Amino acid sequence: MSRPVIGLTTYAEETRFGLNDTFSAVLPLSYVHAVHASGGRAVLVTPDDPDADVLDGLHGIMFTGGSDVNPDLYGEPPHATTKVKPERDAAELLLMRAALDADLPLFGICRGMQLMCVAYGGRLHQHLPDVLGHHNHRPVSGPKFGEHPVRLARGSRTAAILGDAVIVNSFHHQGCADPGRLVPTGWCPEDDLIEVVEDPSKSFAVGVQWHPEDTTDFRLFEAFVAAARAHRDQVATRQR
Repeated sequence: MSRPVIGLTTYAEETRFGLNDTFSAVLPLSYVHAVHASGGRAVLVTPDDPDADVLDGLHGIMFTGGSDVNPDLYGEPPHATTKVKPERDAAELLLMRAALDADLPLFGICRGMQLMCVAYGGRLHQHLPDVLGHHNHRPVSGPKFGEHPVRLARGSRTAAILGDAVIVNSFHHQGCADPGRLVPTGWCPEDDLIEVVEDPSKSFAVGVQWHPEDTTDFRLFEAFVAAARAHRDQVATRQR
C-alpha cells in the first residue's frame, strides 16, 4: 500500500543557486528524511497563495521550524530580537486551523509548536534569556544545539511514545509562555519551560519545542505517520 502523504511547511528565503540569487521555498532535508524513514511520503507546502484546499491530498501536516511568530498575533509589541515573516504566519495559521477543524493529524516542531500555542489562544516568551536568565535553549557558542532533559506527563500521548523523560536538542530563543487551550505535557526540569503541548481531543495534535528531525530518534515521527495512515484509512472507508 502507498505511504501516507505528509505535508511539510517550508521557508521562503533568498537563496543562491550557482551564481544566481533567487527567492525560493526551502526546507532542511532532515525533516524530509525523518518522514521517509518513518514510513511517510513527504511533500513540501509553500507559503505563497495559501488555501485550505492544500490539505485535500494530505493525510497529515507538519509545521516546521524557522522564524519567530509575529507577536501582533497575541497582542504584544515586538522584542528587539524578534524577527518575523508575516506572510508565513498567515499561511500556516490558515492551514493549521483548517487541519484542526478537519482533525487531520498535525505535528509542530519548534516554531511549529509555538504557532500551535498562538493558534490555541496562547502567547510566547519573545526572548528566553530575559525570562530564564540563560541561553541554554539556543547556545551562543559551541555546538549548534543545546541539550537538556524533558520530563513528560504520565498518561500523555507523548509519554506513551517516549517514556517518562527524554534528552532533547534545542535551538530557539522564544518559548511558550501560555499554551492557551492546549495541554502542556512536557517541561524542561532545569527551568520549567514548556517543551510539549497536545490537544487530547484530536486524533494527533502534538507540538514539541526541540528538533527530533536532527536526531536518530524518530519515534515521534513514526507515531505521527501512523496517525496519518489511520486517518487515510478512515477516509477511504467512509468513501466506500
